[in-house]
Amino acid sequence: MTPSPTWTRRAFLQRTALLTAGPLLAGCVSGRASRPAADWLLYIGTYGPAEQDNLFLYRLHPGTGELTRVAGFRGGLKPGFLTLSADHRFLYAINASLEFQGQSSGSVRAFAVDQRTGALSGLNEQPSGGAGPCYVSLTPGGRAALVANYFGGTVSALPVRADGQLDPPAVIDQHQGAGPHKNQDRAHAHCILPDPAGRYALAVDLGNDQVLSYPLTNGAAALQLPPKTAFRTQPGAGPRHLAFHPNGRWAYLINELNSTITALSYDATTGTCAELHTVPALPPGFTGPNACADVHVSPDGRFVYGSNRGHDSLVVLAVDAGTGRLTLVEHVSTQGKTPRNFTLAPDGRLLLVANQNSNNIFSYHVDAASGRLRPTGYSAEVPAPVCLRLLPDFAAR
Repeated sequence: MTPSPTWTRRAFLQRTALLTAGPLLAGCVSGRASRPAADWLLYIGTYGPAEQDNLFLYRLHPGTGELTRVAGFRGGLKPGFLTLSADHRFLYAINASLEFQGQSSGSVRAFAVDQRTGALSGLNEQPSGGAGPCYVSLTPGGRAALVANYFGGTVSALPVRADGQLDPPAVIDQHQGAGPHKNQDRAHAHCILPDPAGRYALAVDLGNDQVLSYPLTNGAAALQLPPKTAFRTQPGAGPRHLAFHPNGRWAYLINELNSTITALSYDATTGTCAELHTVPALPPGFTGPNACADVHVSPDGRFVYGSNRGHDSLVVLAVDAGTGRLTLVEHVSTQGKTPRNFTLAPDGRLLLVANQNSNNIFSYHVDAASGRLRPTGYSAEVPAPVCLRLLPDFAAR
């Protein structure tokens, strides 16, 4: 892909400004750079049609929240959830299909990321180890991709080669059990990610109301079997996603089916959790249908954000610095329908939310003191966006 004229011009202006400001920066006692902050690159996974571009690259302006399309790519069938390698050389996308190469399985695709432009080129594709994959993450060091397969009720570990390509699953674990809700007919693995210490992978299962803990090995197989139960939610809660606090001692679990968020203390030695308390994700008095989706902790650890599909809002919660417990700050409209996923910029100043059923993404300024959100006025039209991933613009490096 050839960089657009806007990209080249902006990169040129940024670099020129840096060289011009060099003498001033050397004597600047405040430590503030006069060069404009570099843009972020935004990868967007979608449920858009497979016969069209359905994996997109945008540029996000850090000061304004403006979104500018750079390129689109063919990502296969429903390239919904994405993850990037730590060095940003590779991107991995699940294909949320029910069948792949005659198996009851979805797939995972590996892409190389152009280090000048951010463009994606396909490397290879492997079965995900279960039907309907919905989440992928990487182990510390990036030697294996961890996948949660919703309809299959399995989690798997796919070895990652040095060139970024994937091998078939080396480990597949079938979850067991069900819950009282109609959507809990069987196990439905929805999330798997390594803990901050890199000792365990925690798998969240919506179908059996459990968080399972897998010891991580040094090899590409990654997951050591059998797992143990790290936490059980209230029956029918339907846990969906988990996010760790920067201190590694707390974690926050968003429950899809009863629209709550559970604050947890985390023991990195045993890979287990204990409940601190559970709070509603919805405002008092709301009685319409709702299903919670995503949860994130602000980079400074002071706030937790969760998304509501139905109420179509983001809940903002303050974190008590001594206990990890949560108190409500506000609910903010996502300005669209069905906010499946959202993300915070690494500096915590912007938040982006993907509204799957209204085909749009909106950006918000984040108040550093209160955690409150204020719409920037900028948005992007994207078909069925379901996952957002930010990284620094290569052109500014």
